[in-house]
Amino acid sequence: MILRLAFLLLLALPARAEEVLVFAAASLMGALDEAVAPWEAETGHRARLSYAGSSALARQIEQGAPAEIFVSASVAWMDALEEAGLLAPGTRRDLAANRLVLVAHGEARPAGIEAALATLGDGRLAMALVEAVPAGIYGREALTSLGLWDDAAPRVAQVENVRAALALVARGEAPLGIVYATDAAAEAAVSVVATFPEGSHAPIRYPAALTAGAGAAAASLLDHLASQEARAALSRHGFLPPA
Repeated sequence: MILRLAFLLLLALPARAEEVLVFAAASLMGALDEAVAPWEAETGHRARLSYAGSSALARQIEQGAPAEIFVSASVAWMDALEEAGLLAPGTRRDLAANRLVLVAHGEARPAGIEAALATLGDGRLAMALVEAVPAGIYGREALTSLGLWDDAAPRVAQVENVRAALALVARGEAPLGIVYATDAAAEAAVSVVATFPEGSHAPIRYPAALTAGAGAAAASLLDHLASQEARAALSRHGFLPPA
């Protein structure tokens, strides 16, 4: 009888709250915080969000970082982790999409990309790392497609992620920068000069997946991030629905 009572008491205890470590692309900062809040309130679990460039986060996972969910701004970096067997099979899905824009410090009239770059003079074009970080890779691809990369390259100021590029322009340390449309919308100190044609670069998608060995709480969070409620939160920050 005593053992049965103890068993029933254990069943009545609330489930232990867990913390899920999420590695997410820097461009999702703010939007993802809002998206996970309803899940935290409903489950009692907590999401610990670590933001950085997708390349840096992917390398940390390769080196054994204990992230349970990875949300990338790059299909290629997600592919690399999947090929290395570091993702939980069958959990990968696209959460959102984005656009690439050229921004200027302060108020600026919309102009063509080539015309805007011609005004740089001795100024710098702020970009995320063009060989590693998705925003920088997309930006270089777009400029190359438009025949503008060779002239622009000597004036590019490369920084560790897209939010750092945005900050350079917002502070006036670089007159122009290439960032995501959602970054531009989140910063009042910059204005959009032009939007890069979709065909000038690969589609900007945000794949997410569980890492190998992720627990049940992480699986629950990833399901939530793919829900209409979470996608509505991302939409409020300017993200597009996944293709």
